[in-house]
Amino acid sequence: MPEGSDRSTIAPAQPAPTSRLRVLICWAHISGYMAACWRRMAQDPSIDLHVIALTPGKSANVAFNASVTEGISTTLIPDAELPGSSVVRERALAHAPDVVVICGWHMPEYVGLTREPALAGARFIMGMDTPYRATMRQRFGRFKHRAYFDRIDHVFCTGERSWQLARVLGFSEDKISRGVYGIDYGRFEPLCERRAAQPGGWPRRWIFIGRYSEEKAVDVLVDAYARYRSMVREPWPLTAMGTGPLASLFKGREGIEDIGFVQPADQPAQLLRAGAFVLASRFDPWPLVVVESCAAGLPVVCTNACGSAVELVRPYFNGRMVATENPEALARGMAWLTHVAEKDPGTLVEMGRRSRTSAAGYSAEVWHARWTSVMRELGPRPK
Repeated sequence: MPEGSDRSTIAPAQPAPTSRLRVLICWAHISGYMAACWRRMAQDPSIDLHVIALTPGKSANVAFNASVTEGISTTLIPDAELPGSSVVRERALAHAPDVVVICGWHMPEYVGLTREPALAGARFIMGMDTPYRATMRQRFGRFKHRAYFDRIDHVFCTGERSWQLARVLGFSEDKISRGVYGIDYGRFEPLCERRAAQPGGWPRRWIFIGRYSEEKAVDVLVDAYARYRSMVREPWPLTAMGTGPLASLFKGREGIEDIGFVQPADQPAQLLRAGAFVLASRFDPWPLVVVESCAAGLPVVCTNACGSAVELVRPYFNGRMVATENPEALARGMAWLTHVAEKDPGTLVEMGRRSRTSAAGYSAEVWHARWTSVMRELGPRPK
């Protein structure tokens, strides 16, 4: 088997059922990583899939690329047109689903489907990524949304932190699965070995990918990077890739290159230039960019606020997790990785391969296997 292949993590193929399972997914904003997962499900001849998802309105600061939905039967609704819209109900009834997937509990048009008499025989699955934060609001959530939760047959959460919240919300362990998200793993997986084989060896460059916002703590990242440069003999440059209201913080900073927003198709080329990923978020329930960076074979240094790091980053093995909103701690984490590279450059390659392996379980193939397994196990709703 070629190195880096994730075939061994894919569940064995099951015999195709005699009838197609009709699945309706009601999601928030459409994204490239979830589209890759839905596309894989749409390719399954035993599944009849339709997706309802939101797209940014014309006034949004994000350009929507319609090609992301290629190969997927979809109903796309602009943000501003969803509240009070009858489109969700009409499309749901037209599809006559056996299984309905709803993201969270915050969108009345989706939640209302659980009360629809015509869907009384459907199974309902809820997806969630909210982490447990021990707030009173979360503890009372099980009572506020009790009628809705009682109609949910299964919950897919991101990882350990959201699993804990699912338990607080009243769901039993047998109703919860981890792995709500997946990624286009095949697009990133080859980058690790390509990076290692480059003439100049493993790059000495940091990369940050994300929105330039308060939540991503761009201010902390800039401060930490300046401190980092004073801690090491040969500091690595930092490439920032994204867009947002705090873009000005990168201007005029020594060693920082801001390349702005990069289309998904062009991102692998930028990841090849980088040797490690850094994320300073102060609140980030389960950032997919950590998963994709690991899939691309990058060591990761990030804050404890990054929920996906719980599943993907093993301290001193393929990166570091450091204190949140602490520029000094982040700088030390970055300096540690730089010193490791100076002492033994081969360690970066090994860390990259470890990251890649940790991300393999989130491929679209594995996502499809775990979701369809749960859907099949639920079976028809008892009459």
